[in-house]
Amino acid sequence: MLTRREWFVAAAGAGAVLTSRVLSGQGQPTFTPMDQGAYRPVLREPKPGAQPSMTPLERDQLERTLKCQCTCILDVYTCRTTDFTCSVSPAMHRDVMRLVEGGFTAQEIKDAFVATYGEVALTAPVKQGFNWAGYFAPAVVMTTGGIILTMMIKRWTARAAANAPVVAAGSASAAVVAPRIDASADEMARLEKALREEDFE
Repeated sequence: MLTRREWFVAAAGAGAVLTSRVLSGQGQPTFTPMDQGAYRPVLREPKPGAQPSMTPLERDQLERTLKCQCTCILDVYTCRTTDFTCSVSPAMHRDVMRLVEGGFTAQEIKDAFVATYGEVALTAPVKQGFNWAGYFAPAVVMTTGGIILTMMIKRWTARAAANAPVVAAGSASAAVVAPRIDASADEMARLEKALREEDFE
């Protein structure tokens, strides 16, 4: 059986893991039906004398910053390499490859996708204006929750210590525990007298 402290610690840990997965865009797909018609071509004329602007590894890293538009919560790279029923992420991947071959930089490619889909094309909001709240709010919420949880645990610990039984004084092994008795000195004196009289009978 979990104690109250263990339950709260486990809940906080699960919440932190879930939050980090959602924010990083690496969680599991939602159970909503895929929108296979969500793809929109992102086309640009190649730059004059264009050469590939990045390596395949760098391209894959770029695709991790672009969100698949099939209604899942995965980035283009993760979706196309793990969910083979999706037709949107492979099409977006082909657009990325064409833009890379056309000599466009990572930022130019992201701008092109935003121009076509809007900011929902990005796995993380642009760091400007109100979007900054998306970066700081989770940390503020988790920090505040941790402080409140710590205060509650300290309060419960103090309350439990105040209600804990008292170890009997003079006990040889300190293993004998006596319950706390709420009685006045006069009541204790009468109790002791009654016990002595009981012993004499």
